[in-house]
Amino acid sequence: MTRKRILVIEDDDLQYEIYEEALSDYDLTRAKTGSAALTCVSKQRPDVILLDHVLARGELGLEFLPELKELLPYVPIIVVSGALEVQQQIEALQGPRRAHYCLPKPIDLDELRRTIQIAIEQCGESEVVRQFEALERSKRVDVEELLSRSTDRLSRQTEIRRLLADTQGRPNISSLARQFKVARRTIIRDLQELIRRGEVPPEIYPKWESSEENGLD
Repeated sequence: MTRKRILVIEDDDLQYEIYEEALSDYDLTRAKTGSAALTCVSKQRPDVILLDHVLARGELGLEFLPELKELLPYVPIIVVSGALEVQQQIEALQGPRRAHYCLPKPIDLDELRRTIQIAIEQCGESEVVRQFEALERSKRVDVEELLSRSTDRLSRQTEIRRLLADTQGRPNISSLARQFKVARRTIIRDLQELIRRGEVPPEIYPKWESSEENGLD
């Protein structure tokens, strides 16, 4: 099985050595600045990014977050820093170009390993696939509901047409609404559709009848 690749954007040598030991099950690549990280990701796509905030040459990791997400929109980014205020952490986790997680330093290595595993299994491309699946399910539900409503409407109109064939004069709209347990305006629309399709004569629902009388707002 191919080992997952982690890009570690970290300028502190000791911290990187800690990562090397704790994350020995992964292939690690290191960048000491955000600028170097952008070059790295253009050559090889990582599966996860660990991003420190205070980097070499005075660069700040969060300032590179939008560019990293622009280049790698489906790669989960874990911000690991002891230099962030609470508000900065919140901002890093918000918006379309956000980090997936924000962990404080000194880092709990067990928590880091768990977070990386969750990010690989549930974020990134897997997250996109789940979103598409949810969208497809939503579409199917909408289609099924529309089909059900359409079937109910046609069935109701067929029954209305049968009832009208057995009666003389104009139909009692309120009575039909109670019988079919729908609003008066629904019955009126049914009658209008039946007339348009030529299934009942126009005299059934005269054009001169006011909308107020028929309960239309």
